[in-house]
Amino acid sequence: MNTARSPQLKLRLDGNEPEAASRWHDGAALAYLGGHLRLVLGTRHKEALREGQLLDLPLPPQATPRQIQDRAEAWLRAEAKRILQQLIEEKSALAGRRAPRLALSFAARGHWVEVQGSDALRCNWRLIEQPLPVIEQAIARGLASLPPPDGGFDLFGTPFATG
Repeated sequence: MNTARSPQLKLRLDGNEPEAASRWHDGAALAYLGGHLRLVLGTRHKEALREGQLLDLPLPPQATPRQIQDRAEAWLRAEAKRILQQLIEEKSALAGRRAPRLALSFAARGHWVEVQGSDALRCNWRLIEQPLPVIEQAIARGLASLPPPDGGFDLFGTPFATG
């Protein structure tokens, strides 16, 4: 029995993803707000802590690439939720509307921000890797796509339909 993979199958399965060990290690770069943070492993802190351009992960030097990836991505997702929620609240207040709910998306494909119903935005957590102006623009577009709030009036003074 031939156990070698066909070249086409190998390309499809392996893709262009670098090996985890080469991507997730002490000193690796992590995309964040259009720049990069350098990962530093250590046990000085109990929680991940960003100090300037360093992200100090509370992991021992012998941590596996998977442990490093899990800890770094958990920190990134928490940052995404915090920053996206703050931007949604700020932009909503400027528009004179109540801030919609935020849900993080983990889909590999799709839009950065999608409208969910009449009162929620679903944002891809990897948006946190983009520069802040790109994030702000994506949030603004998402908010503009939401239906108008109930009880408001359109341009001609006609009440919006409710429900």
